Amino acid sequence: MSVLEVSHVSKSFGSKNVLQDVSLTFDENKIYGLLGRNGAGKSTLLNIMTNRIFADTGEVKIDSERINDNDAKLGLIFLMSEVNLYPNGNTLNQIVADTELIYGSFNHQLAERLAKEFDLDLTSKFGKLSTGYNSIFKLILALCVPVKFVLLDEPVLGLDANHREMFYSELIQTYTDNPRTFIISTHLIEEVANLISDVIVLDEGRIMLDQPVEDVLAKTHSVVGPQKDVDAYTKGLNVIGHDNMGTIRVNYVYGDLDDRRLPDTVQLSNFDLQKLFIFLTNQFEGSRHYEN
Repeated sequence: MSVLEVSHVSKSFGSKNVLQDVSLTFDENKIYGLLGRNGAGKSTLLNIMTNRIFADTGEVKIDSERINDNDAKLGLIFLMSEVNLYPNGNTLNQIVADTELIYGSFNHQLAERLAKEFDLDLTSKFGKLSTGYNSIFKLILALCVPVKFVLLDEPVLGLDANHREMFYSELIQTYTDNPRTFIISTHLIEEVANLISDVIVLDEGRIMLDQPVEDVLAKTHSVVGPQKDVDAYTKGLNVIGHDNMGTIRVNYVYGDLDDRRLPDTVQLSNFDLQKLFIFLTNQFEGSRHYEN
């Protein structure tokens, strides 16, 4: 089993600290969601993990071997991002052939099926593609290369709702047919919430959250009722946000409830990953809480 490890990675651009002592472990055959607001450092982290840029401190390893100048280990990772690395004048078939030379093999059957599904002509020139089809082609490459770690940085950029749904369906299918590790960096949290097994939240260059989705959602609690009763029940708990609806108060708690007795006037339910992300990465009245 291959493991991708990020150990104490920091990176600055000028006076801006983009990543600060980031440590993560990505196990084989999981789908991770890497979430963060714009400028949180997600793209920088993925580029460091694929040796496209270098960390100021720290290191990245696969199976305890550093990836720096290590073609064998770098050949186990593929990064799809909005950055265009392919010549505009090359046809898509030429780029596929070049990609196969780099990675040693390529799933042509899957690529041809996906191109047909998305109505993409592989004889087209790369530079003639629209933003959406540019993303579609790079996604096809990502799903067809023989790697153990597929990194997708805002993978559905420019895709309409129908094409996004098609991609998510194909991602699940290819993962089922050929399990490997996917790391999806995206702001469309609601769309990937049912795909990912583990969630990582990056905020201002630091890891705020790194846990299985099931464990995270089990700690989310919407406490609803009259404000006095809700505030009394949640006193001392990790309240990360609230809403008011007339005389009704909702306090959003992340963490344990301490087995305290629930008043008859108060109701409990869980809230979703997107709401948790919004609360954790925004300032609100009171303290800001971090859970790891």
